[in-house]
Amino acid sequence: MAVWEAFVLGILQGATEFLPISSSGHLVMAQTVLDVEVPGVLFEVWVHMATLLSILVIYHKRIIELAKGVLGKDRSALEYTGLVTLATLPAVFTGLFLSDLVKVMFENPVIPGVALMVTGVILWTSRRVSIPSAVDRPGWMGALVIGLAQAFALIPGISRSGTTVVTALWLGLKAEDAAAFSFLMAIPVILGATLLQLSEVGASQSLPTPTLLLAGAAAAFTGVLAIRTFITTLGKGSFHKFGVYCWIIGVLFLSYLWVK
Repeated sequence: MAVWEAFVLGILQGATEFLPISSSGHLVMAQTVLDVEVPGVLFEVWVHMATLLSILVIYHKRIIELAKGVLGKDRSALEYTGLVTLATLPAVFTGLFLSDLVKVMFENPVIPGVALMVTGVILWTSRRVSIPSAVDRPGWMGALVIGLAQAFALIPGISRSGTTVVTALWLGLKAEDAAAFSFLMAIPVILGATLLQLSEVGASQSLPTPTLLLAGAAAAFTGVLAIRTFITTLGKGSFHKFGVYCWIIGVLFLSYLWVK
């Protein structure tokens, strides 16, 4: 992997991890189009940790307040933490027991192309949300439903942030709180997936340190910008427009595969 390729993939990871356009799908498509094969999982682990840093930067105040509340046995903080934990479980179980199936889907580039079209439909439904947004957190059943949406997003091409936020909006959460819940529940998922991959990192998979640092910095910086763009777009009520992007990219990529 050349340095410029690592830089481009880092930017792509940071932008698509948080914008509702599927990071996994875009990375599969980018590697297919650029004909780049990422050696081992070291690069993937590194850029995922970088994007995790983006969430911590944007939501550090909320995370600190939540941690203080839990330590102080505040009922509201304990309940919110429990909701985030419950919402995380479906993705955890899917990752543990259906990991082989998920890996197979990453090997077929047609899947992310088709899945992006599905993501577009999901995002487009957000313009039809008519439920009054009056709550700052889901109920226990709602958290489970959002968690199932996150597990569904393990399919490459299905946006995790887009699917979970749209689900939260349909459950009646305010836009800002839907985004916060989505990103906070991503922390244990990204961290857990990264830790599981660490065992697969071997000495033979090493990449030059400058390459890793550049890719990580690109992913983290772009991730911060992406989260802010995500929140702004959601607040303006133009979130559904990302669906059009997904349709266009999905069609273009499937057309590329057909011509190729």
